[in-house]
Amino acid sequence: MKIEGSCHCGKIAYHAEVDPNTVGICHCTDCQTLTGSAYRANIPARSESFRLLRGEPKIYVKTADSGTKRAHAFCPDCGTPIYAAAINDPPSYSLRVGAIKQRAQLRPRRQIWCRSALPWSMDLNGIERLDRQ
Repeated sequence: MKIEGSCHCGKIAYHAEVDPNTVGICHCTDCQTLTGSAYRANIPARSESFRLLRGEPKIYVKTADSGTKRAHAFCPDCGTPIYAAAINDPPSYSLRVGAIKQRAQLRPRRQIWCRSALPWSMDLNGIERLDRQ
């Protein structure tokens, strides 16, 4: 599936090809902190299909408990998370679903780090729903 993505302010834009069956949600505490939310939704894109069309993201290098370092890219102006990838010659990019134009078509297929999930994040049924605020 061909997708287009951009940051909130439009400074950064990209396109890629992805398999919509590979969308995942990560509940790890790092993803909670880095998103400022309960979890992060991601979809992998092979390096050869990912093209930055506009802008240059700012890179934050995060070191995991394992010692692995990953580049987290975000817009230097509006702060929108764009992707995470290996530091050098990444085989793929973990694209942030919220920045993808076709995000409504990208239904998550699996969840990881569920032991770190906020208890309420696993079931949003019964919570008041409003179409707009």
